[in-house]
Amino acid sequence: MQDPLADTDICERDIAEFKKLGINTIRVYTTDNSANHDECMKALADAGIYVIIDANNPLYSINRLDPAPSYNTKYLQSIFASIDEFIKYDNTLAFFSGNEVINEDVKSTKSARYVKAVTRDMRTYIKSRGHRAVPVGYSAADVAENRMQLAHYMNCGTDDERSDFFAFNDYSWCNSNFQESGWDQKVKNFTDYGIAIFLSEYGCLTNGRDFGEIGALMSDKMTPVYSGGLMYEYTLEANGFGIAKIPSPKAKDIEKKKGFDKFAKAMKENPAPKGDGGYTSTTRAVACPTKDANWLVDSTLLPAIPAGAQKFMSDGAGAGPGLKGDGSQNAGEGTSTGDAKPGSGSVEVTGSPSSSDNAASSMHAGPVEKAPFVIAGLVVTLSLTGTLLL
Repeated sequence: MQDPLADTDICERDIAEFKKLGINTIRVYTTDNSANHDECMKALADAGIYVIIDANNPLYSINRLDPAPSYNTKYLQSIFASIDEFIKYDNTLAFFSGNEVINEDVKSTKSARYVKAVTRDMRTYIKSRGHRAVPVGYSAADVAENRMQLAHYMNCGTDDERSDFFAFNDYSWCNSNFQESGWDQKVKNFTDYGIAIFLSEYGCLTNGRDFGEIGALMSDKMTPVYSGGLMYEYTLEANGFGIAKIPSPKAKDIEKKKGFDKFAKAMKENPAPKGDGGYTSTTRAVACPTKDANWLVDSTLLPAIPAGAQKFMSDGAGAGPGLKGDGSQNAGEGTSTGDAKPGSGSVEVTGSPSSSDNAASSMHAGPVEKAPFVIAGLVVTLSLTGTLLL
């Protein structure tokens, strides 16, 4: 594992390419919460680029088929340390509390309670520590069978339990159009959903790849409902989705694949809308889904935060374990006992938010704490393998 945001050479090489693409946001799956990110985050800010951070990594994540033991104090310490590291940068746009933890295996839906608990805990930690209000939400897999139930689950319950946004990965636009891809129905399904929504990954290799979906994402067909999306992906891997080939992690130059110029052209021809894009400013909770053959969650109660992790709210998480730690899934202790009462994550904020004194303090890409903001970006694995979490 490698953290691309901790390597200035990698950042400088790829930011130059990001500028050519005309993006405003990148998503980074794996970061080292023990490393310093001042130079890279400032360089991204100087380029007008926001960053969405996955707070989990392959060592510190929720096990989709055995979630209870993996939701523990050691895990949350790493999650909170990642928040502390990146929330000080004004161009940190959002945090993902999980990525594709719930997938096509119906048994994995039982882990939704724990993912939602992590989302609650992250939001509670941000408020308790007096940080600025960076949104927290979940990135869902491209699974039609449980997408709507999961979306409703992440937006039901008390205000402290609801996500700030919901995102999902979508691979259905295969050089087709708004109707054939089914995107018209995805707009209809999420109209008046109640919180911000965007595509955390999108793309398709069937029938070639001309990025016609960008025209839809940036149009008034979608911007009243969707806040844009992140194209999958920048770096070419074995799956063939990447638009840039990187010969070696430290290579000074990239090799543009045929999709690079096509993506840049589509971005230029379909800029993010000016103003609010027609978004709905009001938020509302929805009803929690009921248990059925595709959704095995049978309770609206969430696991209580592990007792050992409660101290982080007042004392802070401390130094992060980084990418060379022991990991948390098999920690064997510090797990949750019982369920939390609805509203247990509520925080009464007093005083002013904490400020940062770091190399990025003069960045001109200011904080974006809520809509309207249309994401026109891409998924970045840089020299990584793009490993998804368990």
